[in-house]
Amino acid sequence: MTTQQTTSQAFFPGAIVLSLAMCLIGCGAGTTSPALQTSTPDFSLTVTPAALTLSTGASGATVSIRASGTGSFSGSVALAMDGLPNGVTASPASISLTSGTEQSVTLQASAQAATGTANVTLTGTSGTLKHTAALALTVAALATTPPPVAIGIDVTTYHYDNARDGLNAQETTLTPANVNSTTFGLLGLFPVDGKVDAQPLLVSDLKVTSSATANVLYVATEHDSVYALDATNGAQLWKTSILGSGETTSDIHSCNQIAPEIGITATPVIDRALGPSGTIFVVGMSKDNAGKYHQRLHALDLVTGTELSGSPTEIAATYPGTGDGSSNGTLTFDPGQYAERVGLLLLNGNLYTTWTSHCDIAPYTGWVIGYNETTLQQSSVLNLTPNGSDGAVWMSGFGLAADASSIYLLDANGTFDPGYTPDGFPSRSDFGNALLKIATTPKLAVVDYFEPWNTTAESDIDQDLGSGGAMLLPDMRDSAGKTRHLVVGAGKDGNIYLADRDDMGKINLSSPDNSNLYQQIPNGVASGAWSGPAFFNNTLYYGGRGDNLRAFPVANALLATAPSSISAVTFPYPGTTPAVSANGTRSGIVWAVESSPNSAGVLHAYDASNLATELYNSNHAASSRDAFGNGNKFITPMIANGRVYVGTQKAVAVFGLLNP
Repeated sequence: MTTQQTTSQAFFPGAIVLSLAMCLIGCGAGTTSPALQTSTPDFSLTVTPAALTLSTGASGATVSIRASGTGSFSGSVALAMDGLPNGVTASPASISLTSGTEQSVTLQASAQAATGTANVTLTGTSGTLKHTAALALTVAALATTPPPVAIGIDVTTYHYDNARDGLNAQETTLTPANVNSTTFGLLGLFPVDGKVDAQPLLVSDLKVTSSATANVLYVATEHDSVYALDATNGAQLWKTSILGSGETTSDIHSCNQIAPEIGITATPVIDRALGPSGTIFVVGMSKDNAGKYHQRLHALDLVTGTELSGSPTEIAATYPGTGDGSSNGTLTFDPGQYAERVGLLLLNGNLYTTWTSHCDIAPYTGWVIGYNETTLQQSSVLNLTPNGSDGAVWMSGFGLAADASSIYLLDANGTFDPGYTPDGFPSRSDFGNALLKIATTPKLAVVDYFEPWNTTAESDIDQDLGSGGAMLLPDMRDSAGKTRHLVVGAGKDGNIYLADRDDMGKINLSSPDNSNLYQQIPNGVASGAWSGPAFFNNTLYYGGRGDNLRAFPVANALLATAPSSISAVTFPYPGTTPAVSANGTRSGIVWAVESSPNSAGVLHAYDASNLATELYNSNHAASSRDAFGNGNKFITPMIANGRVYVGTQKAVAVFGLLNP
């Protein structure tokens, strides 16, 4: 904090000279000089109030000084002030009074000022005339009430919660009033050893030693490292490599989707209540010295970074089917053919992983594999295209969404069977290019779905739903008063699909349209979504490839057919996945990153009520003050406790108030 300095060095007992008027006879505090003959030019001096109390280290207080002329007095008056305690200053430091005109002087006590009461004498002089006034000045220690302890939030999963709504509604520091390039900006870069494709996570007030707590930022890198950093200053609390002995990170498999190495890509998940100090779960890919690939699930202690009992577990699975890569009616999970890109889901004591291909390199199918979080033993397996091909789950790094008992995801282009069971399910259980509802008990199983009517044509040209993420909307009533449980998603075709989770619509077999769906917004996300949405105050925010960030209001459980506001900026490939910070329903800010590995990243902040109002842009500050290097492909900002964290190529960029 900058403290204003005064120019006078004379404000200490015995010698303070200002320009004011004087009394011939000493005056009491707040009184004037005895009356003079009106025929004789003279003046009187008054100070108001006559007694004043200052608090050390607090804002100053003002006294008013007046020289009142009598007779034909018309001169100026100079003031001297004697007796100010050490540490008390006056501003302005030099005054010349005009008769009858009141002048204000601010007195301020520094935090180190001597406490007690002093009699301060103000002496006014004009030629041979001199008068005084007295001020009883008390300096007291600042009576402080300890500020309320800020309760920090935990960000333990992708996009804040299993709905994946991207909303932190407990942000009390950052507001539309202080997020601008004057007061807000880049605070620093927390360096790490590889690309940060996973969203950083945060645990507040974690007991890191027997006597200290800290807000801890957890960062996973493509170099197969996990960091625990002090979220305030970036100090490294621990770093753990999850590579096995003699192993390296994976090569890129002739595919540039994850480059230059593949390690930890998916956003981890944290269970603060599990284990001695809480647990972070991560999936990492590696390659041993014999050229064999590995995918492993790790459970690390939040305080020490050490592997917990049963960790790691090798990811392996089989599933009945005759699909791509099967043998004798069985599909076998090949760790070298897949990457875990989608954010991990923790639901009812189980961890759920999903798997995508390297580019479209065959053979591959769509896998969902669950593990018990306590034992890390496999709990359930589902293949989404067991008798077909493709159907990977990648969703541009978005997280699996879930309600109390079901998982929701968007599957990529792949086989969708041409025949159907009597209840409308594909006859061979192949669900390529679908919005899926998956039950978790007694085992993983698709229990409902929505499939575009032209799904085969879309899959054939790689215009699938799987490029976007699925998000759950809060329960809301329609115009008839019925409570709706909705899920929303968008993919490469640019349509926004809104499905009722109680009846998702399956596929329309009677006409070439999607009238079986709860609601569709054609071309709602121009040029397609390689991203996911956020939701705040009954508004859905989407940022498609080469498109503006768009706000779609929701009323009566229906999306507006056109956006209520859009950003002036368009976001190049892959678009942007926004996040929202707010204090309850107030002070909403939509945060979005322009992020590409081959161009400079840009952080934007918008007024949530009107995206045409850009509050902040990291390019606005002079001299590239807030530049943070090239971006990553699918990163989303994470906002917590007055900070904004953005993953980059070799660091986490940290933004906040410049002078909090």
